[in-house]
Amino acid sequence: MYQTDNLIKDLVKEYGSRRDSLMPILQGIVEKHNYLTDDAMVEVAKELDISAAEVYGTASFYSFLDTEPRGKFVIRVCKTITCSMKGKHEVLETLEDMLKIKVGETTSNGIFTLLETNCMGWCHKAPAMLINDTPYTELTREKINEIIKEYMHK
Repeated sequence: MYQTDNLIKDLVKEYGSRRDSLMPILQGIVEKHNYLTDDAMVEVAKELDISAAEVYGTASFYSFLDTEPRGKFVIRVCKTITCSMKGKHEVLETLEDMLKIKVGETTSNGIFTLLETNCMGWCHKAPAMLINDTPYTELTREKINEIIKEYMHK
């Protein structure tokens, strides 16, 4: 478990304690710790004087606000119909084979998490994936192998 007390207070100072500060505060926590704990969401609710259910509802609605621990590198594969038609299944198969995990899982060393996500805005260059904040498009098995090998050495 990580400590968020000072981080949350710092984020509230930066963004304010209004309801419309919720998203940047949650994003700040995820940026620092990679996911939101129940304790962190309760603390944010107290700081913003809103219900914990509202904080959790917001966090669970957005796929990039993870509510469980993730790997150092979170791989999100687009699951839109466009990416499916252009080879999303081969992308997932290649990633699962390389990482020895299935969608929704994290490698035993905590380095990679593999997820599917809704449209990332790269349909014109499908299939696409994000690794943390970096997009990769027009993916092939060979391209994926090169990309993942680079991340394995980071």
